[in-house]
Amino acid sequence: MLALAALFALLPTAGFAADAPPPKLDSGDTAWMLTSTALVLMMTIPGLALFYGGMVRKQNVLAIMMQSFAITCLVTVLWMIVGYSLAFTSGNPFVGGFDKIFLSGVGVDALSGTIPETVFMTFQMTFAIITPALITGAFADRMKFSAMLWFMGLWSIFIYAPIAHMVWGGAGSLMFDMGVLDFAGGTVVHINAGVAGLVACLVLGKRQGYGKVSHAPHNLTLTITGAGLLWVGWFGFNAGSALTAGGSAGMAMAVTQIATAAAALAWMFAEWLARGKPSVLGIASGAVAGLVAITPASGFVDPMGALIIGIVAGVICFVAATTVKNALGYDDSLDAFGVHGVGGIVGAILTGVFAREAVNPAGKGLLDGNAGQVLTQIEGVAITIVFTAVVSLIILKIIDWTIGLRVDEATERDGLDLNLHGETVQ
Repeated sequence: MLALAALFALLPTAGFAADAPPPKLDSGDTAWMLTSTALVLMMTIPGLALFYGGMVRKQNVLAIMMQSFAITCLVTVLWMIVGYSLAFTSGNPFVGGFDKIFLSGVGVDALSGTIPETVFMTFQMTFAIITPALITGAFADRMKFSAMLWFMGLWSIFIYAPIAHMVWGGAGSLMFDMGVLDFAGGTVVHINAGVAGLVACLVLGKRQGYGKVSHAPHNLTLTITGAGLLWVGWFGFNAGSALTAGGSAGMAMAVTQIATAAAALAWMFAEWLARGKPSVLGIASGAVAGLVAITPASGFVDPMGALIIGIVAGVICFVAATTVKNALGYDDSLDAFGVHGVGGIVGAILTGVFAREAVNPAGKGLLDGNAGQVLTQIEGVAITIVFTAVVSLIILKIIDWTIGLRVDEATERDGLDLNLHGETVQ
């Protein structure tokens, strides 16, 4: 009797011990995520704005930078209204629900893991901002500003939010349940943006005089400055995706640096061999290709894997942005598909090869004996490509049938800055 009484007296304590403790705010994690959020926002404004701004003709520099700035504002509001809810609440395998529209329930005390949900929401907002901004590089010099706003607004709701939910929405989401590994956005950001950019440039058609007149970059000083800001900001992008200030963030930062440097050198040497000179645009583009390719792998691979991913991405993206584009004849103005689409595909697939269980227990790739992970990664890439291509095409066609996509010939010839915005760079 005494023994039974003692046993029952212990049961509540045992049950309490078995329950997971409620999450608690961690000030270190929160400080790191506040910093990461600011770094990722810096990638779009001013990073991407400068990177793209230096690569267009002088009469279009304000227009392309305006697009990045306007997208930042537009997506911020849409994310607050409905995007966050569609991406990060429970719904179905393809898209979330409306539980958090207008950020309902996201209060001062709401937590997401060990950080305030407001911080997590804003961090993810910066991803939602840069993804459509990347697309603008594919159709630079020729889309109406009004059409661009409509396309990016609809795209962020009907494509970005569903893909983010499928990959990062947790149990019950399509690609999450499939086991697709994407630490920081290889599918969600880069393949998504790159494929949409390819579809957009095909629907719009080539720029006037493409292949006959020069569309050379007008100011590579802006471009190399933008590339540097992207590189620095990417530590928030990749290391921030750990959502904690610990070992995972540290490894993600290390492999990001390694892969970026390796890809920049690989592109530079490939161009040097092919064309006789290493260019500033080439080494900057190679660095971005490395940043893109390591993004899905950054929380799963070790430094050696990062080195190989960077080298492979630098060479393949160089070939895609030059030889392949020229052979197929499509006018991807600033190589949004050649760098982000192709780099994202390379990185996503190689994540399945180099993911190491010792780095992240959730990731076990080919080198650890799990060859099936490569197939899973390919399936994730295929789903993203098909979904993005089809829905992007539908949105573009609807806009073209209603308000029209492309500026008139005179506006395109004389430049978008003065004709669309009433301003010029002296």
